[in-house]
Amino acid sequence: MKVLITGGAGFIGSAVARKLIDRGDKVVMIDNFNDYYDPKLKRDRIATILKDCEYSLHEGNIQDLEFCQAVFAKEKIDKVIHLAAMAGVRSSLEDPLLYEEVNVRGTNVLLEMAVKYKIKNFVYASSSSVYGNNKKVPFSEEDRVDTPMSPYAATKRATELIAHTYSHIHGLKTTGLRFFTVYGPWGRPDMALFLFTDKITKDEEISVYNFGKMSRNFTYIDDIVSGTITTLDADLECEIMNIGGDKEETLLRFIEVIEENIGKKAKKNMMPIQPGDVPSTVADISKLRALGWEPTTRIEEGIKNFIDWYKEYYKK
Repeated sequence: MKVLITGGAGFIGSAVARKLIDRGDKVVMIDNFNDYYDPKLKRDRIATILKDCEYSLHEGNIQDLEFCQAVFAKEKIDKVIHLAAMAGVRSSLEDPLLYEEVNVRGTNVLLEMAVKYKIKNFVYASSSSVYGNNKKVPFSEEDRVDTPMSPYAATKRATELIAHTYSHIHGLKTTGLRFFTVYGPWGRPDMALFLFTDKITKDEEISVYNFGKMSRNFTYIDDIVSGTITTLDADLECEIMNIGGDKEETLLRFIEVIEENIGKKAKKNMMPIQPGDVPSTVADISKLRALGWEPTTRIEEGIKNFIDWYKEYYKK
């Protein structure tokens, strides 16, 4: 089949693209190569991960209706994996209007195209951040999610509601994936693993928020890829699913594993929790498990893989 991946040059998008191409699917990608982080990393990422692969790449914005119309009309797409977004809780506090424009309008444009061009399944990225400061753990898809703690979280919840209306009104098959703290080689520079590795390597101080009293279901990129493709193949009518690791890890243990792999202790600046952040995100992954998916990579292996990549890419 032919699959459109928005955010195709992104961390998750490029890895999903490679897996689909390897199994014989055709891939079309949209990316605008914005400067949220260095566009060179994005171009290097697809040049390396998709080396010797055949794919179509369209550079443009998902909130541009005419651009998206042209892509859908030309490419005759079967299914969509929508990953393009303005990411990051903290950055959304600084420019909430941009987050609304890209994440909400952009998703709406793509859903319109999906209906018009009779897309068979529309899988899209949501986020664990929609759970806000939920006190009940693990987080279940049945929990109420009407108290987001950041503009980013609010836009992701909005996309879930909009997708639901398209499923209800038009019969479009949609699945929203609530990603839990994705990490691995080629990851985003604004995420904790990249930031910590970079600063520890350079003997710079790292900021440890909430005085280290944080925990996450860290989810390795290969597990995210397999889970995303599992839902793409399942063609569910209208679903929301958590996709996360199966073990809660503390932030301090996460840093400890980084230190072990770099061979150097971190200089820690213990700080209070930041606005928009939450102390714990823990996933109930039973719904996705029921489709046969299982996370397989622990942080000890995943962090090592990332640091090996980091040292090679930056010649450290």
